[in-house]
Amino acid sequence: MRAREAGCIERLRDGLQECEANYFALPGVLHLGAREVYIGQLVDSMRRIRFVHTLLERDIHPSRADGLSEMFDPLKAAALRKAEGNIDEACWLVFLFVHFGKHLVSGYRYAREVYGALGTRAPWTFSEASADTEGFRSWLHQHEAQICRGARRGFGNHRKYQSLSAYRPNGTGDAVESYVRWVGEYGSHAVLFENSIEDALNDPEVAFDRLYRSMNSVTSFGRTAKFDYLTMIGKLGLADIRPGSAYFSSATGPVVGARLMLQGNTSKGFSIAELDQRIHKLGEILGVGMQEMEDSLCNWQKSPTTYINFRG
Repeated sequence: MRAREAGCIERLRDGLQECEANYFALPGVLHLGAREVYIGQLVDSMRRIRFVHTLLERDIHPSRADGLSEMFDPLKAAALRKAEGNIDEACWLVFLFVHFGKHLVSGYRYAREVYGALGTRAPWTFSEASADTEGFRSWLHQHEAQICRGARRGFGNHRKYQSLSAYRPNGTGDAVESYVRWVGEYGSHAVLFENSIEDALNDPEVAFDRLYRSMNSVTSFGRTAKFDYLTMIGKLGLADIRPGSAYFSSATGPVVGARLMLQGNTSKGFSIAELDQRIHKLGEILGVGMQEMEDSLCNWQKSPTTYINFRG
């Protein structure tokens, strides 16, 4: 535990006790061991999300946005492009970050090699990919075997069943084309987000929900990918949006964690709507956002009484 987080941990302990005393029981953390493990996972989640905010305050090396450099990092690249005022490219890099994920061994290699086009042509920026999606598919098809080379390869943990294929249904080609089409209806990411926020009467949570539902048209972006993409857009300050719930519908791990927390077991009990409502209230009491709640519950349920530092 980091010394500066001691006060945060005490606040979280007090918040759990307040919830139990004044609102509803939390049988999943009745015993001290499970309670401390959950607090540890929640602190980890808060730390990961806080790190993204700090990117906007740091000096970032230009190589972080170079698809031909081993230093390439799509999130840091997005922060660089945002600082330059290139919102389309920043959002595109967030999309690539979510679509490919970060592999536990090979890191961002898939995202880097696709974005940098392996040095065979100009990088596949948003401008390039949106202007010629068929050209992107053709290039990907020609170089798929090269990108898939060796054992140190793959998508991130949340995307491990995703296909790199340019033409196979629900593959990377479909994902890119459908994403470009989603943005293209408005001409740019900025206009897309501005319209959603205006339609939501400047309510960040309503705007998030509108965008979340509209992303059903983005191929291979299910519940987790949509949630991760939009929360990252909000954290990087690319749009004034934030989740107003944990979006448990269609979720697996977070729902198991919520049931364990609120019921003391993982059997069907509370409805999804009730789980969402109670976890939202618990987040309010703890002073924690819905992304932190969703992430911490998902990781905690994997090992409720023994702390594990999850990275994948």
